[in-house]
Amino acid sequence: MVEASIKTPREIETAVSDGLVRFAQEYLGHRPTTIQAHLLKDLLVVRLHGVLNAAERQLLSTSDKNRGRDLLKQVRTELIETAHPILVSLVAEITVARVLSLHHDISTVTGEELLLFTF
Repeated sequence: MVEASIKTPREIETAVSDGLVRFAQEYLGHRPTTIQAHLLKDLLVVRLHGVLNAAERQLLSTSDKNRGRDLLKQVRTELIETAHPILVSLVAEITVARVLSLHHDISTVTGEELLLFTF
């Protein structure tokens, strides 16, 4: 008989935060300054602060701010889509739940990034 380890929501949130910090460092080469994960019924909301690296901040400070914003959002979206299997696997392993979808956005004004997982 295998005994299942039931995790509390706080343990899940902490494990997801730790895993995403490692992911950001290894995959993106830059750690967020802070990260918060919140498990809300069938949603997991992850809020990362300080995600912009020096090159991204430089891109956003160019004279054509709209173009810089659009390029940054396009690149980040592509990176998240490419890493989709890794992120879903990480969260599914921690939560022991099937991830149905992953949503993403980044603010080029505040340097905040949101990941939303649905179960």
